Amino acid sequence: MISVMHVAVDLKVLYFGTPVVLIGSRNPDGTPNLAPMSSAWWLGQSCMLGLGNSAQTTANLLRERRCVLNLAPSSLAGAVDRLALTTAAPVVPAHKAAIGYRYDGDKFATAGLTEQAGEIVAAPRVAECPIQLECEVAAAHPFGVPEPHATAFQVTVIRAHVEEDLLVPGTHYVDPMRWDPLIMKFCEFFGGGDNVSSSRLAAGWRMPHQLRATNA
Repeated sequence: MISVMHVAVDLKVLYFGTPVVLIGSRNPDGTPNLAPMSSAWWLGQSCMLGLGNSAQTTANLLRERRCVLNLAPSSLAGAVDRLALTTAAPVVPAHKAAIGYRYDGDKFATAGLTEQAGEIVAAPRVAECPIQLECEVAAAHPFGVPEPHATAFQVTVIRAHVEEDLLVPGTHYVDPMRWDPLIMKFCEFFGGGDNVSSSRLAAGWRMPHQLRATNA
């Protein structure tokens, strides 16, 4: 008989472990935008993305209906974290400013990453990301109760770019032993099962483990 104690709790964060995606999109003035997020899941050739309605990326996707999902490897944790508290929205929403967000008009320079043009969509790829998925928006659904505060985007992958070294030789399959994605788990970065880096987002979410480290 298994003897395990379960406790009913009011969980504040539900990020049990999801891949980090750098979403490339275009701002209204045509400049590139790059936003890290980890509310994404795939089914077939489609992907669902969850984005807050105050994000510039949300406005870009609703307007342009195109984006690139750049899948970050664990080695890019530092670059991703440099984008964590930035926004391309010229007027920073009050709730974001309160936790440290600031306007950033050149996300690629801030992250130290290299912009590549999409082959089909007018949105940027990230050269350092070994998997880049060019996508078009198929549908957008209001999300959240009692009032929608986010948008769930259904996007369709129309072209995939993968570093050759990640592929099983002679196939179009990614070798899972070679692909080490950056995972966001309870607002911390993980790769290969190890905690590879702390995250500035954890402070914004007031995660207890990081607050203890900060106050030590």
